[in-house]
Amino acid sequence: MKQVRKYVNLMEFANEVDVETAGDDAQEIWVLGTELFPYEDLGVSYNQSEGREPLIAPVHYPEWDDQLQLERPAWATVQERRAKAGDVALIDDIITKHRRLIGRMKYLLDAMQPQGVQRLRKLEDGDEIDLNAALSSLVDLRMGQPPDPRIMMRSVRKLRDLSVLVLLDLSQSTNDTVAGQDQTVLSLTRQACVLLADAIAKVGDPFAIHGFCSNGRHDVQYWRFKDFHQPYDDTAKARLAGMSGQLSTRMGAALRHATAALKARRSAKKLLLVITDGEPADVDVRDPQYLRHDTKKAVEEATRHGILPYCMSLDPRADPYVSRIFGARRCMVIDKVERLPEKLPLLYAGLTL
Repeated sequence: MKQVRKYVNLMEFANEVDVETAGDDAQEIWVLGTELFPYEDLGVSYNQSEGREPLIAPVHYPEWDDQLQLERPAWATVQERRAKAGDVALIDDIITKHRRLIGRMKYLLDAMQPQGVQRLRKLEDGDEIDLNAALSSLVDLRMGQPPDPRIMMRSVRKLRDLSVLVLLDLSQSTNDTVAGQDQTVLSLTRQACVLLADAIAKVGDPFAIHGFCSNGRHDVQYWRFKDFHQPYDDTAKARLAGMSGQLSTRMGAALRHATAALKARRSAKKLLLVITDGEPADVDVRDPQYLRHDTKKAVEEATRHGILPYCMSLDPRADPYVSRIFGARRCMVIDKVERLPEKLPLLYAGLTL
């Protein structure tokens, strides 16, 4: 049975008796519909006085059980969290250090994506006559050969029409130090995202950077460090600087939530780029194959909606499972994590052709 969240006023909320034995699987949850203000009216709510924003309503997603060969409805709960701000200077240092690489990436993206007006020639039906093709057909006609009827051309305006969502695995393992390096997986992932974001922002493609981790199926935590409608400014950079690694990796639910965000976009091409350092896993799942099969289903669902999912795995042992989840042509395994800042922008350039 689907869980119902009922929004009530303060009197209903105060007079209702809590059921102490109710857990995360309760059939009905009552939520105060408005912010709560102190008895001494100071003009601000409790949330405002403590510097907190109201919680975002959770979203429930199905999950695929491979052994039963059925979909468990509303099985996993995604709870969006407010991203904490960090020190913007950390991001500015990354941009300054890799300024030449970012400039080269911008040049590469501009060169690989032709824009403006292009002429399609040798058409039977078009907007105007292609003089070269018409003269060639006239010569064939004079020589007694059948002329080519494709003597028209059409002018087509080519524009970059894509949306890109970068989904980051922010589980506890990203805090591990890379072998032979003094940096963590998380810090290298942040560097790669900053390089990619700065290059994409300069080109003008709409993009978003989200992250996730999980603590069981009832608490899949999801952050939006930068959304499509938000500018890539100091606020977005501060969120990237403040991201941290914790908990587990329930990837299927996070993929479905990211897919829902991309489905709302009207772009002709949609790319969902997943960066992870391990396989799908969670504290309430013992069978390692369970979440792999569910993630594979989430990838298939995204593909059916016209979205291209692609996984960049930082786990050197990921070959046996990542290709089965995403497909052999939709994944890349990076054996040396320190090469991530170099590989990610180039991968983006290749995927957005």
